[in-house]
Amino acid sequence: MVIIVIKNDNNTRIIELKDIVLKFIKERNWERYHRPKDIAVSIAIEVGELLELFQWKTNDEIDELLKDQKFKDSLKDEMADIMIYLLSLAINTNVDIAEAVFDKMKRNEERFPIEQFKE
Repeated sequence: MVIIVIKNDNNTRIIELKDIVLKFIKERNWERYHRPKDIAVSIAIEVGELLELFQWKTNDEIDELLKDQKFKDSLKDEMADIMIYLLSLAINTNVDIAEAVFDKMKRNEERFPIEQFKE
């Protein structure tokens, strides 16, 4: 019996994603292109492409678009592109993304205490 595991947020570790990205880059000898500045520029470009999906649309229009599979696929592609470049930047700069997120959220909790934002 073969068990197929569908990879998703619930069963994928960040290191697995980093490994996939690094393998892809190395197999193509792209390390020379994946310098911190170049990756950061690429992230900005991909964020621009993500923003284009929402440009000039109302919240109601976006709610409707989110029901459309073609739009949803485009959204997923742009989000994946951003994540792939972000993981590449983390690899290149030796940053532990999970640690960075936890540290930043801790600072955000201190900066934005719940008491100040409850209505």
